[in-house]
Amino acid sequence: MTTTPTSGPPTAPGSGAAADNKITLRLSRLLKRPVADRSGEVIGKVADIIVRLRGSDYPLVTGLVAAVGGREIFVPIDQVSTFEGDPLRLSSARLDLRRFERREGEVLLRADVLGHRLIDVENARLVRAADLELAQDVRGDVGGEWVVAGVDTRRRPRRLFGLLAPEAPDDTSAFRDWHDFEWLIGHAGSALLRGPFARIRRLKPAQIADLLEEASKEEETEILGRVHADPELEADVFEELDEDLATRLLGARTDEEIAGVLSRMRADDAADAIAELPQQRRQPVLDLLPPAQRAKVLTLMGFNATSAGGLMGVDFVALPGMSSVGDALARVRESPSLQPEALTSVHAVDGEGVLRGVARLVTLVQSDPAATVIDVSDTDPVRVGTDADITDVAVLMTDYNLITIPVVDDERRLLGVITVDDVLEVALPDDWRRREAAEPPDARHGDSR
Repeated sequence: MTTTPTSGPPTAPGSGAAADNKITLRLSRLLKRPVADRSGEVIGKVADIIVRLRGSDYPLVTGLVAAVGGREIFVPIDQVSTFEGDPLRLSSARLDLRRFERREGEVLLRADVLGHRLIDVENARLVRAADLELAQDVRGDVGGEWVVAGVDTRRRPRRLFGLLAPEAPDDTSAFRDWHDFEWLIGHAGSALLRGPFARIRRLKPAQIADLLEEASKEEETEILGRVHADPELEADVFEELDEDLATRLLGARTDEEIAGVLSRMRADDAADAIAELPQQRRQPVLDLLPPAQRAKVLTLMGFNATSAGGLMGVDFVALPGMSSVGDALARVRESPSLQPEALTSVHAVDGEGVLRGVARLVTLVQSDPAATVIDVSDTDPVRVGTDADITDVAVLMTDYNLITIPVVDDERRLLGVITVDDVLEVALPDDWRRREAAEPPDARHGDSR
C-alpha cells in the first residue's frame, strides 16, 4: 500500500528531512478503503481526506471523512493508527458520530481537488489532477505528519469499452511536486490562506490571459481572485485579454471597480475597453478615472479604432532636440511605467511640439553622453497621420524594420506612438489566441545548468 521511494518529494520548507526518510501513498488507493475500530471490526469506509493549507508549505493532512452508518463523520488524524493497513484501523475507542461539517479553511482532497483542474505554473496551462501523492516523514520511532507532496496529471489510458487500464504499481515518477501547481478549488473558505502565496503571480500577464480564455466561469473567478491582489498585474492581464472576454469580465464589475482597473492600463487599451462597454456605463466610468488618464482616453476615443490614431499610445519619451544624450537616457530610466517598446525611441521636438527627429535607444547608448539628441537622430523619420490605415502602418514598420512609428498631425506635431506589438495584435487573425502556443524547440535550453 505504501512505498519508500529512493527519490521522494522535496522536503517541506524548514523540515530538513531527506527524501529517503519518507513514505508515500496514492490518494486513489486510500479512498473507499474500509475503516475498522480498534478491535478490527469494519465500521465504514474512507470518503475523503481533509487538509489544511499552510501558505508556501505542503498542505497538512488533519483528518479524514469516514462514511459510517449512512452518514459522513470526521476522524482526526491522531485517531488513525496508520494509513498502511487494509482495513485502515483507528487507534481510539471513542468516535464522534456527529455529521461532518467543513470548517473554515479546510480542503477536501476528493471533493475539491481530485479530478478538478489545476494551473501547471511551470508550463502555464490548465491540467486535471488524476491523483495526489501523500507523504509522511518517518524519521525516529514515531511517524511524522502526513502532507500532500505531489500531483499526477497524466491521463490513464483506456482499454476497450471505455474501461481504465490498470496503472503501474507504486509509480512515484508520475508525481510532480506540489509547488509546481496552483489549485483552483472553488472553495471560498480557504481563499485567504491560498491568496497571499498564489504561485500564479509567477506567470507573465499574457500567460494568465491565456489561462482565463480557457477557464470555466468558476475557474475565471478563482484566477481573477489571485490576480486582483496585485492591481498592476491585474491591469496588465486585462490588456492581454481577448476583447470579448475582457468586456464580459469588466461588465460584471461596478463602475468603481472598472475605473480602478482602467486607471492602471495603458490609455489606448483603456479607451478600447470603454468603447466596448454598454453606452450607459461609459460616461460614469470615464468620470471616475484620474484626470490625466481621462484626458488621454478621451483623446484616443476621438479617433477611428481602425486607424493609426485609434491604435497609437500617448505615453512616450519626447524632449527638446538640444537636450543631451545623457538627459535622454536619464528620461528613459525615469519612465518605468511606460510600455517597454515605447522606450526604444526618443523623440526630439521643438517648443511647439513639432517632431524634429527620432533617436533609437541603441544609438543613444552608443553615443557620447554630451552630444545633443538632434545630432544623433533621424531628422526625417518615417511617420504617419492619424487617419492612416492600420495595414499601411504595418507595411511601413515591416519595410523599415521599425519597433515604433510616430503619429503626427498635419503640422507634424507629435501626437502619439504606435509600437510593433500593437500592430501585430491587430494584423494577426482574429482567432490567433485560440490556437495552442508553440514552444520553440530550445525554449528550455540550459535550464538544468
